[in-house]
Amino acid sequence: MGLRDRGVEIKTPEQIDGMRRAGLVVGRTLELLRGHVRAGVSTGELDGIAEDSIRSAGASPSFLGYHGFPASICASVNDEIVHGIPGERVLADGDVISIDCGAIVDGWHGDAAITVPVGEVTPELTELLRVTEESMWRGIAAAHLGGRVTDISHAIERHVRSQGRYGIVEDYTGHGIGSAMHQPPDVPNYGRAGKGPRLVEGLALAVEPMVTLGTAETDLLADDWTAVTADGSRAAHVEHTFTLTATGTWVLTALDGGEAALTALGVRFGGR
Repeated sequence: MGLRDRGVEIKTPEQIDGMRRAGLVVGRTLELLRGHVRAGVSTGELDGIAEDSIRSAGASPSFLGYHGFPASICASVNDEIVHGIPGERVLADGDVISIDCGAIVDGWHGDAAITVPVGEVTPELTELLRVTEESMWRGIAAAHLGGRVTDISHAIERHVRSQGRYGIVEDYTGHGIGSAMHQPPDVPNYGRAGKGPRLVEGLALAVEPMVTLGTAETDLLADDWTAVTADGSRAAHVEHTFTLTATGTWVLTALDGGEAALTALGVRFGGR
C-alpha cells in the first residue's frame, strides 16, 4: 500500500512553493500578533488584527468557518491548550496566550502557532515555553527522507521528558497539510520511533507539541472547541509546517525557512 492509498497527499515542487507563500502569510501574521500581545488587549482585538493581515496579503483565513469555527485565529489563554475562541477576554500580566493561525493562498494552506508571555511571567512558565518550542524543533530536526512519521513524535517526547516533569497532551496531534488544513497522517507528540508513513519529498506536515505544567489529561469546554487542561495547569502550544526536499528540511511557516534553528541543530536547510 502506497502513501496515496492511505490518503496522504504528495505535492509537486510547484505546489510546495504555493504552500510556502501561504506559510509566509502565517509567519508574518504571527509576528505581527506577537508585537500586539500585552496586558489590556482582548483576544477579539488580536483576531481582528490577524484577519486584516491575512486578507491584506491576498490570502484567506483557514480557520474562519472551518467546521463552524467563528474566528480567524485560535486564542488559548493559560489553561486553555488549543482551539480557544477569541472574544471579549482581556489579557493580563502573567498570562500566556497560544495563538494558532492558518492561511490559504491559491488553495494551499499554511498553519503555525506561537505561545507568548503577557508581561512578566513566572520562571516556571518561561521554562515551559522554552521546552515546548525546543521540542518542536527537535521533532522537525529528527525528520529525514526515508524516515518515519513517529521519528518526529519520539524526538519531541524525548526532549520534553529530559527537561523535567511535564505533561505531553495526547488527545490532539500534528497532521498532514496541503490542499486541506488537516490531512493524514497524524503526527503524535509521543511514541516510539520508526512507525507510520515514510517521510518522502512532497509530504508536508504540521508539527505542534502541546505541553503542560501538570498532567496530560484534557477537557472540552461547553463551546465544543476550547480544550483545557483537566487539572487547571498552564499549557503551551507551538507549531510549524515543514517539508523535506532533496537538499534538506524547509520550514514553510518560518520567515527564514527555519534555517537558523535547523543549522544550530546540525540539520541541512533545504529551502529554495
